Amino acid sequence: MQPLPITDRSHLLVLTGAGVSAESGIPTFRDAGGLWEGRDVREVATWDGFAADPLRVWRFYSERRQAMADVAPNAAHRALAALEARLGDRFLLATQNIDGLHQAAGSQRVVELHGNLMRSRCSACDRAPFDDRQAYRAGVAPLCGRCRAAGKDAVLRPDVVWFGELLPPGALARVEAFGRAAGRELMFLAVGTSGLVEPAASLVDAVARLGGRTWLVNAEPPANAARFDHVALGAAGALLPTLLAA
Repeated sequence: MQPLPITDRSHLLVLTGAGVSAESGIPTFRDAGGLWEGRDVREVATWDGFAADPLRVWRFYSERRQAMADVAPNAAHRALAALEARLGDRFLLATQNIDGLHQAAGSQRVVELHGNLMRSRCSACDRAPFDDRQAYRAGVAPLCGRCRAAGKDAVLRPDVVWFGELLPPGALARVEAFGRAAGRELMFLAVGTSGLVEPAASLVDAVARLGGRTWLVNAEPPANAARFDHVALGAAGALLPTLLAA
């Protein structure tokens, strides 16, 4: 695939999924067959699972936080950050990943569709999400300090979007506003996605309706591959530096 035909008027919307971070050593749910310790991973990624056993859920996410200590952005993350530095406000990155590796690589215009592993929020009150890199020891479900000060006990939860939950307020609106402002100058690049999770999987259709052009980079054809104008199969870390070259 030739480099994207980016001009001084182009606006690029990027969507990234787990395939990008897999090259940094972060396994996807599918890599493990959707299992954790032999159980369906949905048991630790739904509100019902959290309500039934918050200790088990926190053990899962604490392990994920601990594992991030040795993980670094890869060439795909860095290529996207470099392109953002050139395009400025004509660039927006929407990610389904919760690992923060895009920001670690230098990306600033990032919409986290599914939250961030390294933040927590209260499961009961409206306390704003806050940075929390603590990997809590087994048997510990952290409590909300604000609720405790009010004489109540409420467990914190990771600031991530679980199966069946809505996206963070304003996340999709920011993506849609970017697309509308770009109009026919809009370009869309999806990287490392399964093409199954909505509403992200339908962004390619929304861009097409606006008259924009679409590109896909993935290790294997995702479920929505046929809806893209251009498709390149392979590792994102190997393909993006060339695809996004000036």
